[in-house]
Amino acid sequence: MNCLSAFVFVAVLFSSCHAAILPSCTSNETVSSSAGTCSGDLAKFEYFGVNESGAEFGSDNIPGVLGTDYIFPSESSIDYFVDLGFNFFRLPFLLERLAPPATGITGAFDDDYLGLIKSTVEYVTGKGAYIAIDPHNYLIYNGATLTSTSDFQTFWTNLANEFVDNEHVIFDIMNEPYTVNASVVFNMNQAAIDGIRSTGATQLILAEGTSWTGAWTWTTSGNSDYFGNIKDSANNTAIEMHQYLDSDGSGTSATCVSSTIGAERLAAATAWLEETGLKGFLGEIGAGSNDVWFAFTQCSHESSAYNLFSMQAVFGALCSMQQSGVWIGASWWAAGPWWGTYFQSIEPPSGAAIADILPQSLEPFL
Repeated sequence: MNCLSAFVFVAVLFSSCHAAILPSCTSNETVSSSAGTCSGDLAKFEYFGVNESGAEFGSDNIPGVLGTDYIFPSESSIDYFVDLGFNFFRLPFLLERLAPPATGITGAFDDDYLGLIKSTVEYVTGKGAYIAIDPHNYLIYNGATLTSTSDFQTFWTNLANEFVDNEHVIFDIMNEPYTVNASVVFNMNQAAIDGIRSTGATQLILAEGTSWTGAWTWTTSGNSDYFGNIKDSANNTAIEMHQYLDSDGSGTSATCVSSTIGAERLAAATAWLEETGLKGFLGEIGAGSNDVWFAFTQCSHESSAYNLFSMQAVFGALCSMQQSGVWIGASWWAAGPWWGTYFQSIEPPSGAAIADILPQSLEPFL
């Protein structure tokens, strides 16, 4: 078997429909690649893309130096994904750089850092794509867990006011709270939603739960006990979950558990979304590689860091999401200029996920 032929994109059949939060557009179709085949009434993702990581780097150095401690995404990286047809980017940033500890989370924003965020936002949205601005702080600010709903509401009121007129900006309330009770995290999310809506902003909001907002633990971590009660006057909030496919779900190992682990780990969360009538968004998904290479091809594939397990697991996860109709999108972790040889890097032109995961597991679901 020819090496290249084993990885050729077999077939994708698309329907034409207008993207909206509710309802999702569906069509009876089949998408296929060497990673698998997905068929049925598929709800095409309204938001599909990548995390553009870097502005949250160097958290031990506040405020830090641009280009030394942290970096913003390159325009060429954004262009690459837009040209492929992706329409979503998630931009992690640090609260302490935007709202300096000297004046606190309710204080004035740092003009330079806010300007860098705005520059990226304007570039992405100028391309017609969407961008989620994501305080990547785990509900921790200046070394302490955030618990004041009034302070957090003020912060998000202030930030939403900066982007209220850009309909392609999405508000991602807080990245991956952990070791905090789900009730506290829920209340902080509700306060943020109330603050955002008080500005007149109607854009999509993404609410994350505790326990790293893991999809596979959503119904056991306490999140499912509270987040079904979320209230949004604009009826435009989705529940953001994250899912990695290594043994502990952390995304720190390059070993993917099995070819079916993606769909398996999303199953309970999908059922909960169906029961509550809420929409889900998979804000981070990633997988690595096992030690077994593509032996079935009987030839080397040195440019790839991924094996068939990872390709199939990611493909299966996204297939199950589109078949369910309750997920509005997903984004891969991660692109970004400083990832180097990181096994989940999708930074063009040569990130580890570019060769196989991108064409075989992600692009079929555009």
